[in-house]
Amino acid sequence: MIKGPLVATTRDELAAALKGVRAAGGRVGFVPTMGALHAGHASLMAEARSRLAPGDALVVSIFVNPLQFGAGEDLDRYPRTFDADLELCAGQAVDVVLAPSVDEVYPGGEPEVTVEPGPLGTVLEGAVRPTHFRGVLTVVAKLFGLVQPDLAVFGQKDYQQLVLIRRMVADLCMGVEVVGGPTVREDDGLALSSRNEYLSADDRVAALTLSGALRAAVDAATEGGDRALAAARDVLDHAPGVDVDYLALTSPDLGPAPADGEARVLVAARIGSTRLIDNMPLHLGGS
Repeated sequence: MIKGPLVATTRDELAAALKGVRAAGGRVGFVPTMGALHAGHASLMAEARSRLAPGDALVVSIFVNPLQFGAGEDLDRYPRTFDADLELCAGQAVDVVLAPSVDEVYPGGEPEVTVEPGPLGTVLEGAVRPTHFRGVLTVVAKLFGLVQPDLAVFGQKDYQQLVLIRRMVADLCMGVEVVGGPTVREDDGLALSSRNEYLSADDRVAALTLSGALRAAVDAATEGGDRALAAARDVLDHAPGVDVDYLALTSPDLGPAPADGEARVLVAARIGSTRLIDNMPLHLGGS
């Protein structure tokens, strides 16, 4: 078992850190992050660790990926808290922290070959951020190539991202088990996000509207999809300071919502200068 976390900043350092585990036939679990870690990330690490044996290794990457930020987005001000991140990783029995530079991930600059997300990358988040998922899938593919994990854990808060990564892994035969970890929330319902630190006190109160709208949809779901969406819209329409990008009801794979059965409700909105997303599962119809 690797004693850690070791910090690897290059491909060679990562390979050396995992050499013993691979030689012994151990498995590698992986949690990709952009840093500014919080309890939500910790839950993903705990989920990965629970699926590994004592001789396996858990790798966490900390890399703010420029390829997934569009023009005018918050790349430069995205929170970077590396020392605190290492402490959190140590508390979750992480073996290796991969913290590469941009040049290490993208030698020679922006890659000429990228991963296109297909039709699902053009809706919801993709409609608002048209280049976002190309950047996400490209960096995840590159990180999978570097780490070569057996399993990788992603949060369900970024639900469209999770669905697209599963689709990429299946379509490109990557052989990685992709696990979705539940969204972790504050006691008042706000989904944990690194971007929450941008919120002023008033903005944070307004941000509770997102989870409130989703909960209203869940509560009304037994009456059908139209009623669930109407209940969520009613909450959003009466919330000052919330500029909604989208509210959508879909199937679990982000296709059309069923008349009854398992579904997903998703929302994105700007609160002041901060853009937040959230989602919840729900069951339409029935008891």
